Amino acid sequence: MIDSPTPRNRILLSTVVGLCVISIVGVAIVKGLKQDQQPPQSPPANVTIARPITLIASSDTAGWIVPCGCTSNQSGGLLRRGTYVAAEQQNANVVLVDTGGAAGGVSPYDRAKFEAILQGELQMGIAAHNLGSSEIKLGAAYLQKLQQKIKIPFVSANIRDAEGQLITEPQRTVVVNGKRLLIVGVISSQYAVSGVQVSSPRDAVLSIVDQKAGQYDWLIVLAYLPEIELRHFAAELPEADVILGGGTHQSIAPAYAGPTTVAAAARQGKFLVQLQPPHGSRQGGWEGRVVEMTGEFSDSEQQKQNLQAFYAELEKRDFTAAETGFSPALPVNPPAGYFVAGSESCRKCHPADGEEWAHSAHAHAWKTLARSGAHVDSDCQRCHTTGFGLPGGFASRSQSPERIDVGCESCHGPSTAHVKNPETRTPFLARDQCVTCHDKENSPEFNYDDYWKQIVHGRQPAVTASIQQHLETVTEAKP
Repeated sequence: MIDSPTPRNRILLSTVVGLCVISIVGVAIVKGLKQDQQPPQSPPANVTIARPITLIASSDTAGWIVPCGCTSNQSGGLLRRGTYVAAEQQNANVVLVDTGGAAGGVSPYDRAKFEAILQGELQMGIAAHNLGSSEIKLGAAYLQKLQQKIKIPFVSANIRDAEGQLITEPQRTVVVNGKRLLIVGVISSQYAVSGVQVSSPRDAVLSIVDQKAGQYDWLIVLAYLPEIELRHFAAELPEADVILGGGTHQSIAPAYAGPTTVAAAARQGKFLVQLQPPHGSRQGGWEGRVVEMTGEFSDSEQQKQNLQAFYAELEKRDFTAAETGFSPALPVNPPAGYFVAGSESCRKCHPADGEEWAHSAHAHAWKTLARSGAHVDSDCQRCHTTGFGLPGGFASRSQSPERIDVGCESCHGPSTAHVKNPETRTPFLARDQCVTCHDKENSPEFNYDDYWKQIVHGRQPAVTASIQQHLETVTEAKP
């Protein structure tokens, strides 16, 4: 039988137990502090941390391989886009797409530029390029031939040729970090042209969703649709994780339409949309932002080389104005003498004005192009020459070198009739011609009154034919 502890023993026992508890707690605290002070453990060498996924979309480049360059604050261009994409590729697995609208027209010049833009996209690692309104105008046969030639990853699920056959792949699957991105391209039926058929965008996407059930993790739709149609489309397609628009005429910041993230980049490739997927599981939506390609982004060396290759092609082909799509429309019944006479013809009767012009920037406009190599580019030539595409005006570098620079008839119009008979007025109202080149894109601060001060002329009356003949006779008589 065990005796009950005396009060003294109880006190001793309590003291011993308390000291033990304190010791245990102290050891735990010290151990915890030591663990907190230790640097974070690195993952095992055989474990790879997946880089994040970034989806970048461009749209409506519209032939703008570079900004015009007439003003320093212009945005856009593949040179800046290339720099931005390359920087993102340093830290993320980038999936680069284009929603369409990259071509500027259908002329031989426009096709050459479109192909240069596609080459630039390939250099950036484009994953899918949707067919937009400008692409579809080039025709099914051309697009199919081009795809075979340069291996550009076109997509379109609802464009068929005259025989009802899809003209390109309807979708492409890109696997990144073990995730399967199903990328589908569609276009609005309102952009249908002769020789192609355009079916319902929604039906085309849902058909692919059924075919690919269980074979993808995220559905990305490149939809070249006007903004109102785009928003209706998004509301009726909750199956899509992301819908990237084109043809919206303005950028749309990423926002949710139900479970779907909707965004758009627009306006001559001046903006990009950048999105990141939800973390972890498929729950949640993609989020991101619209980024403007401003001058803060330097020019990509790789894209510079692509631009120089394009310029070399232009120099070799030397497109005429008629091959560019930039020639102005002629009057239905042009009057007699509707022909560019040349600035030297004007100076015979307007010597004072000719001197004013000779010292103006207009008289040296071609040099500004030659410095950058852009003198071979028809898009630039049209505002740095006289009478581009008009009768007797600038046709090409080889055919009409005497029509370089911005001469009198750039503003006053083809004036052979006026040269022959001063009583016949020049055909253009000069003031109206300024904004054909000094538009909001190239001269955002243009103000007629301020700019006129730089080229003021017409302050002295024209020299009549009889006086001019007399002056020529006096000049010839001088020893």
